[in-house]
Amino acid sequence: MNHDTYSNDYIREILQGVKTVALVGASKNPARPSWIVTKYLLERGYEVFPVNPGLAGQELLGRPVFARLTDIPQPVDMVEIFRNSEAAGAITDEALRLNPPPKVVWMQLSVRNDAAAARAEAQGVQVVMDRCPKIEFGRLSGEISWQGVNSGMLSSKRPVLAGRGFQKLSLSRPH
Repeated sequence: MNHDTYSNDYIREILQGVKTVALVGASKNPARPSWIVTKYLLERGYEVFPVNPGLAGQELLGRPVFARLTDIPQPVDMVEIFRNSEAAGAITDEALRLNPPPKVVWMQLSVRNDAAAARAEAQGVQVVMDRCPKIEFGRLSGEISWQGVNSGMLSSKRPVLAGRGFQKLSLSRPH
């Protein structure tokens, strides 16, 4: 796979198919991107398992924090890595040892480890590097276009609002 470009369909398929996310490098600091993404994914209906050895046993946004991936008491669909590119190798290897392994290893913006990606893909795990699921979800759902950001997505369909004032987001393809 070309890890410099990902098709919209590839990203959309991942975001639609994933229900549980282990977020490695979670932070309790609301100014940190990992906290913001954790909150965002929870608000979009994903079940998020924060992973951070320094916060293990505490709660983050109402979710228990785990020290390592192997401490999570159920399988996860996706492991999202909020650590540096070097650390992503060991985290990917830990993810691949899970039984069952995740469907996806997602490395956050500026995180890229081609060797780890190759190991994951050799075991049938999808990989995304140097991307943010929050940004991709917003781009593909049309949410970020509300903020004047060019999402690269065109649709004549008006976004539908849910009853509580939140947009009812859909990752379906524009018609």
